[in-house]
Amino acid sequence: MPTVTENAESLAGKLFARYTGERLVVGIAGPPGSGKSTLADALAKAINARSAGLAAVLPMDGFHFDDAVLRELGLLPRKGAIETFDVYGFIHLLKRLKENVDEVIAVPVFDRAIEIARAGGRLIPRDTGIIVAEGNYLLARRDPWARIRPLLDLSVLVATPEETLRERLTARWLHFGLPAAEIRRKVEENDLPNGRLVMAESAAPDLVLTD
Repeated sequence: MPTVTENAESLAGKLFARYTGERLVVGIAGPPGSGKSTLADALAKAINARSAGLAAVLPMDGFHFDDAVLRELGLLPRKGAIETFDVYGFIHLLKRLKENVDEVIAVPVFDRAIEIARAGGRLIPRDTGIIVAEGNYLLARRDPWARIRPLLDLSVLVATPEETLRERLTARWLHFGLPAAEIRRKVEENDLPNGRLVMAESAAPDLVLTD
């Protein structure tokens, strides 16, 4: 099975072969814990190693609704589910990035240490030619999420066995010091159901990578 670095290098080669100077957007989707964020970062690194500053990562997690909003909506225990994201905001920003008219665009970035999205957490200048968007639901077929797929020049789905996801997600929440009962709740009642939805409802990608 290819490593993350090998997959990133292969994807970088495909994108370089297609890049003509017009901005490209690649979307990397997958369940929570599948390694899509790690792959996105590795892909941007591989691209930038060939041409400095050519790639930047756009994380969908920056579009989490704030905890205060989720609490008001009664969705805080489901944070990370498809209904807990500002999908319209993500679509509008992706269109803006695709059009590439503005000199620089500020994008939000999720700070996992405090579980909060930071507005303007990353700046993407006009000469960044390849945007690596990553997130669970980028290929979801339901509206309005289905409006994302046509904006992607290349789509990738990272498929990971559920037991591997369980192990990684448990380790993730252990890292943040959560008690065992809360970790089990998060993994079994939220993260894994969200992952099943990703695999069941994603449109056919251009590439499927196994992890």
